[in-house]
This record gives sequence, C-alpha cells and structure tokens, in this order.
Amino acid sequence: MNLPRSARALGQWLLLGGAVGGVCGVASAVFLALLEWATAFRLAHGALVYALPVAGLVLGAVYGRWGASIRGGNNLVLDTVHEGDAVIPLRMAPMVLVGTVLTHLFGGSAGREGTAVQMGASLADQIAHRFRVAPDTRRELLAAGIAGGFGSVFGTPLAGAVFGLEVVCVGRLGYEALLPALTASVVGDLVTRGLGIHHTAYPTPQALALTLPVLGKWLVFAAAVALVAVAFIEGTHGLKKLLERRVPWLPLRMALGGLGVVALWKLAGTDDYLGLGVPGILRAFQDVSLPGDAFAWKLVFTVVTLGAGFLGGEVTPLFFIGAALGNVLARLLGLPVDLGAAVGMAALFAAAANTPLALSLMAVELVGGAVLPHVAIVATVAYLLTGHRGIYPSQRIARRKLGGPLLDRLVSLRELHETPRKPGAP
Repeated sequence: MNLPRSARALGQWLLLGGAVGGVCGVASAVFLALLEWATAFRLAHGALVYALPVAGLVLGAVYGRWGASIRGGNNLVLDTVHEGDAVIPLRMAPMVLVGTVLTHLFGGSAGREGTAVQMGASLADQIAHRFRVAPDTRRELLAAGIAGGFGSVFGTPLAGAVFGLEVVCVGRLGYEALLPALTASVVGDLVTRGLGIHHTAYPTPQALALTLPVLGKWLVFAAAVALVAVAFIEGTHGLKKLLERRVPWLPLRMALGGLGVVALWKLAGTDDYLGLGVPGILRAFQDVSLPGDAFAWKLVFTVVTLGAGFLGGEVTPLFFIGAALGNVLARLLGLPVDLGAAVGMAALFAAAANTPLALSLMAVELVGGAVLPHVAIVATVAYLLTGHRGIYPSQRIARRKLGGPLLDRLVSLRELHETPRKPGAP
C-alpha cells in the first residue's frame, strides 16, 4: 500500500471538495436570502402575480439572447458529466439565480434544487479548469458541485452527497466521487448555515412498527406515488415539447405559461399553490382536513410553470405534491398523517428523479429516524414502478431497473424512452 500516494489523493480531494463546497455554500446562502425576500415581497404585494406573463416575456428574451448555451439546465450538467468537453459557462450561475428569484417574485410554482445544482456545477467546473485537473477528476468535481449545491440549499449534507452520485447514472453509485461529494456537501452546508441561513424545520413523526398489514398499506401507497410521479414527469415534458413545437419563440412560450399560471391562480382562488409552497408542506403534516385535491392543484401549477420554461427546480413543489398526497393516502389507509406526509414528500421526488437512496437519507435528515424503514420501502417500490423515465432525461442508465444484461453503453433516459424495445427485451 502506497501511503504517501493515498495521503496526497486524500489531501487533493479535501482541498478541491472543500473549495467547491465553499463556493456552493456562499452561492446557496445568497440564493436562499434572495428567495426569502422575493417570497415575502410577493405575499405583501399579491397583485405582482398578474405580471408573471410580462416577467416570462422578459426572461425569455434574456435567455434567448444570452442563455442559449445554458438552457439545458440540469440536463446540461448531466450531459457534461458524461461526455462534455466544453466548460459549463460561468454565467449559468448568476443567470439561473436571477431567473429563479424572478420566477418566485411573480408567483411561478417552481423549486430551488435545479438552481442550486446548476450554480454548484458551474462553479465547480470553473475550479476544475482553474486547477487544470484531469478529465476524470473534472467529472468527479462536477458530481461534487451537484452535491454541494443540493446539500447546502436544503441543509441535508448526507443526502446531498449521495444525490450527487446517484443522480448521474440510474441504479449505479460512482463511489470514486464519494469523498469530494461528501466534502463539498458538508462544507457547503456549514458555510450556508454560517452565513445565517435557517432551513425549514419539519415536524417529527412518531415511530410506527413495520408489520405485514402496514407493509401492505405502504405498497398501495407506493403505487399511488408512482402514478403521480409519472403524471408529473410526462406532463412537464409533454407540455414543454408541445409548446416548443407550437410556439417556437421562447419569450412568447413563457408569457403564455405565465398567463396559464395566472388563470389557474384565479380558478383555484388561493395563493397556496404559488411559489415554493412550504406552508402547504407543513400543513400536510398535521391537517386532517387538507383538501384531497391539493396535490393535483400543485402538480398542475408546477407543470405549467416549468413546462413553459420558467426557471427553478422540481424538489420543493414535488415535496408539496408528495406531502399532500401522503396526507390523503394516510387518511384513506389508516396510517399516521404526519408519517404519510413525510414518506410521500420524499418518495415522490425519489421516484421522479430516480434517487431512492438519497431521498431516504434526506427524509431522515429532515424529519428524523422514525421515517425508516417506511420511506425506503415506498421510495424503492415507487422508483421501480415509475419505469425508465424521470425529470432529468439526460440521466444515464447501464442496466434496466428490473434487471437483465448490461446495456452496450450508458444510455440516456431520453434515448431509452424514445427507442422502441425489441420483442423479448427485458
């Protein structure tokens, strides 16, 4: 065993991972502070929602002029991890930050993980090229950037580290990037908290023994989660493709999406489904009178917002949808409402993003250990039932979820989903 060589490698990863985590933590702190301000300002000036179509028109014009090379978002990051030679443009970080804040300022239903991941990957790639690292090291730093952005923006460093590995390739963890990803996620979280950012505190469910009847209920629960995940994935991608085909000009697409959100807002008669929706998530943990269609409303609001091209992520809206769905399912199945909301919150995103391990860890970091083993069971079953689709079409897969031989090469979900299967293929 070559101890000096191992020590040098360890030192390199701690240095580079720490640097990535540091810039991710600062970026997430600035982003979260701006997001909190934008949300508070919108709540104080409700009429701002009427200006969402104009905001879409302006954002679309800016991205059409200066953002063509970064419009792939998270999919651009994943493509770069696997095959990209060009540097992820540094302007991705400020552009996606400003675009997401404006989306929330005017009431668009979007999340924040997409912004954090893209900022983290963009900044990590700058560090990789500044230090002139090898291509393999660069890919591992990009995974660290994903982890640092995710872990710091949610305050979940362990989940962030695993997410940075798990999201890159469905069903495979790249342990070679574990140390830099963990370092970046932990450092990023420490920096964000050190800059005065406070994350949402979720209720802690009571423990529930896993018995055969309870297991049966969770399997039904998982099937419902998978159905909603498929509806979200197909709805978002389908609307995006339809609008791109029918309305080629991005500013007009986003303006029409803004009009759609305003119409939904007036139809729903409530502000509950605008923006992140964190109060709705917290309500799902305790309100046994939560409307049974709350999850469907938030799903439609988010599909229209993201399908039209507005900036942000999917995690927090999916947390809302999953928690609200879990609340309803728990009442129907005779499960504790708080536990149902917690499991639904994590499992829906796990199924939609193909990251069951990361989201099981995230659930523990957010609501405590009582959520185990329930969340792991539901997340895994829902992940399998969702099939070969996901909110990130550029995710690669090496083997089909239900087994079979290795594919000839890593294939993107986009390509796999669009390629007809041969008769008899697994």
